[in-house]
Amino acid sequence: MKILFYDIRDFELDFLLEKIPNNIEPYFFKTLLDKNTYIDTKYQDAEALSVFVSSQLDSEILSKFKKLKYIFLRCVGFSNVDLNYCKEHSIHVFNTPNYGNSTVAEYVFALILTLGKKIIKAKTSLQNADSDAVELMGIELLGKTMGVIGAGAIGRKVINIAHGFGMNVLVYDIQKKGAYNFVSLDELLEKSDFVSINCPLTEQTYHLINKETISKMKKTAFLINVARGEVVDTKALYMALMYKKIQAAALDVVECEQLLCSNWNKCSNTQDLKYICLKKYFFIEKLMRLENIIITPHNAYNTKEANERILNMTLENINSSFDINSGTKNLVLI
Repeated sequence: MKILFYDIRDFELDFLLEKIPNNIEPYFFKTLLDKNTYIDTKYQDAEALSVFVSSQLDSEILSKFKKLKYIFLRCVGFSNVDLNYCKEHSIHVFNTPNYGNSTVAEYVFALILTLGKKIIKAKTSLQNADSDAVELMGIELLGKTMGVIGAGAIGRKVINIAHGFGMNVLVYDIQKKGAYNFVSLDELLEKSDFVSINCPLTEQTYHLINKETISKMKKTAFLINVARGEVVDTKALYMALMYKKIQAAALDVVECEQLLCSNWNKCSNTQDLKYICLKKYFFIEKLMRLENIIITPHNAYNTKEANERILNMTLENINSSFDINSGTKNLVLI
């Protein structure tokens, strides 16, 4: 089976070359895969693709691979894949769930503590020999209320860690699975000191956090998003932070994330991106200039242990594809 691996980093290449099955014909590319990617005709007969979340597999790009049978995602989410096209063309899509539940949940609290303890400001003030104890006064987590939006695998880890800090926890999830303190979204926003977004991006969660919902939050509240950027309305968040409607925010994901990548020369040509993305990027740039926000480059998942789990799970998915009828826990769509 011929597999094209995109978004490959050096450590992934070394790992896969050592462990990939002998009956696989692999080709590795450091570039991402989207409609702007040049694909030589000699690769268009590939039976499988393996990509990271930064690749965009819409119908236009997928239609170039006439023999495509499998997509092996090296990520949890699959909002970057046209699942309808895959279903219509009998393409099996695998993801790598639960590889970084603890990793991402830990990152939530890294962001909370960085904001709440004013760590970045403390470092800068020391470097500038301008420390002011009053300006550097932080807050503690004990007794505060954590609101968790999405009680999936990562959300449940966030809940457990919050309890470890002695926090009260409110949970919003449409499925209400588990013995948690489920409340309405309005109640969660009104009562929480910290709001952690851990839900998937769906039609229902797109811009779940917007001008109206932000208006329900405490002025002292912190918003943390490690899920998908499009769950938060960028303009509404900027206005809320600018005019002190909430205290602070930390984002590991933003809307139109591919535009940010161009700063590091790792993304595809942005000339034909939709105008709506450029408008959002305008507000992302403005957000980055505010003092009461932290933005990191989709890095919450990125630990040595989590990356190794992704690769091992990808190899398991590849092996299981040879016996697709046996079923696999990592199969998103058949």
